[in-house]
Amino acid sequence: MTYNFDPNKWYDYQLSIIQKRCRNGEITLEKYDLAVSELDHKLAAMWERLDGTYIIEKDPDEKRHRGK
Repeated sequence: MTYNFDPNKWYDYQLSIIQKRCRNGEITLEKYDLAVSELDHKLAAMWERLDGTYIIEKDPDEKRHRGK
């Protein structure tokens, strides 16, 4: 399976939504700061999952670790 998800593009899109809501007066600056902080946390967690170690198994008894 090919995985073409771009976390940074996702982040930029989500941030633009938060910024627009703040500009339009839908949320206060305090809520804006909280939303951006939560978004930053989600991005960090996403990168943590995407940068994980993976295992290639030739047979059940032999495992080679690849990645980080």
